[in-house]
Amino acid sequence: MGTKRKGQQQQAGVLPEKARQQFEVLQSALNIHFEKKELLYQAFTHSSYVNEHRRKLFTDNERLEFLGDAVLELSVSKFLFEKYPKMSEGELTKLRASIVCEPSLVIFANELNFGEFVLLGKGEELTGGRERPALLADVFESFVGALYLDKGLDDAVCFLEKVVFPKVEVGAFSHVMDFKSQLQEMVQQNNNGALTYEIIEEKGPAHNRTFVSRVMLSDTELGIGRGKSKKEAEQQAAQEAMRMLRSKQVEQEG
Repeated sequence: MGTKRKGQQQQAGVLPEKARQQFEVLQSALNIHFEKKELLYQAFTHSSYVNEHRRKLFTDNERLEFLGDAVLELSVSKFLFEKYPKMSEGELTKLRASIVCEPSLVIFANELNFGEFVLLGKGEELTGGRERPALLADVFESFVGALYLDKGLDDAVCFLEKVVFPKVEVGAFSHVMDFKSQLQEMVQQNNNGALTYEIIEEKGPAHNRTFVSRVMLSDTELGIGRGKSKKEAEQQAAQEAMRMLRSKQVEQEG
């Protein structure tokens, strides 16, 4: 009887108790609890693990990765569309691409320690698969796909609001955004005058220079920015100026 029960468990692809306990820890850390835990397990199951446990009929995360990629693109697109109403289609596309690309997904996965929970085959484990960028990016997308299937789009977006969107808010992807053009457009709409940029400080050795830029609207200082190049400093100054102008607009409307 015991042998039959063991065989039935193998047919169902039941994870070892230790692995299941680890996933309970992950859910507690994320404050997300799956109704269908099989989806969570699948999101972290690499094909190498499936190949080494063929008799147990596990399913790898490749299909969930496909779905998660679509959910991620849609959710990020909607967030950017609403946050940057004056940004062109080309700029939105460029910014979205920088958020959902592999290096960014790896950062998100590492901050959540996703690599610790991936189910790997022994060979993949020995060759450092747990830290492989492509694997980590895939796991992040797979998790988003699993969350969408288990709890729906609203919960998936709520997860992204905690993990991904705040980084956009603080300018983590500002290197692909043209804040100077956006500021120019904002100023032109109100016919406020001419914008000028000037470098007001340079410091540090030649190989590690820091530039400080100031943007002026006629005789009024709008923002100060710092960067490793004059261009980056000007972009940061423009971003700061936009924050200041929007804040003033909110005060006036209030």
